[in-house]
Amino acid sequence: MDFFRKNGLEDLAQYRIQSRREILSLLRNVSQKKQLVRMIFNEGADTIVTSILEVDAEGVVIDRAPEKLQNERILASENISFETMLDRIRILFFSTQVEPCIYEGQPAYFIDLPTSLIRLQRREHYRVFTPGCQVHIPLQTEHGIDNVVVPMRDLSAGGLGLVDEQMILDNTPGHIYMNCRVVLSDGQTIVSHLEISNSQDIKLANGKHQRRLGCKFHEAPNSMLIAVQRYITKVEREQNAKATGLA
Repeated sequence: MDFFRKNGLEDLAQYRIQSRREILSLLRNVSQKKQLVRMIFNEGADTIVTSILEVDAEGVVIDRAPEKLQNERILASENISFETMLDRIRILFFSTQVEPCIYEGQPAYFIDLPTSLIRLQRREHYRVFTPGCQVHIPLQTEHGIDNVVVPMRDLSAGGLGLVDEQMILDNTPGHIYMNCRVVLSDGQTIVSHLEISNSQDIKLANGKHQRRLGCKFHEAPNSMLIAVQRYITKVEREQNAKATGLA
């Protein structure tokens, strides 16, 4: 299944690179310029900073994590995200599996050469994974309005990703939920209308099924968008500090 569609990244389709030659060139430049790469794994709960050791037509060799537990979680993860910068342009690529390998006598990771990647120059499309955040959605039922609470998976300046584990929300693209309360991990609450943009049902490694919804902020005021961007910047700073051992 297409990784971008599976993970609600259709809104970045216009920034998608699918030329094999261009993908090789971009990743080789990242490696040659020794750019740091952030690896996000364990369903977005863990992050490390690593680097690309080598790129060829078959795949990409990536430096390992410093801790044994991190390496075990990486190898057990099915969806791994990689983010880096190249000449002030953000590069995102993904893998469904990381394999152990040996590079110049040292343990490393190997992933198949990505069939596509995202090249972003506009920072507002950057998204952060948001464990610990929740969205309270007013849901009309035959008994009145019920407040449904679902975990938020990720956040960008344009919208957010939800995990509808009970599959009770209307996932029709274009459907709008009014006056949703987005409760962030720092205790801040943001109120916004949310418009469903995409939906994907996936099967997890433990056999359970999960529905992921991509939502756009609908008619959001500038003050709210500024608050969202500030939170994204804060989380990115904290994740970088944690990944580099400075937290």
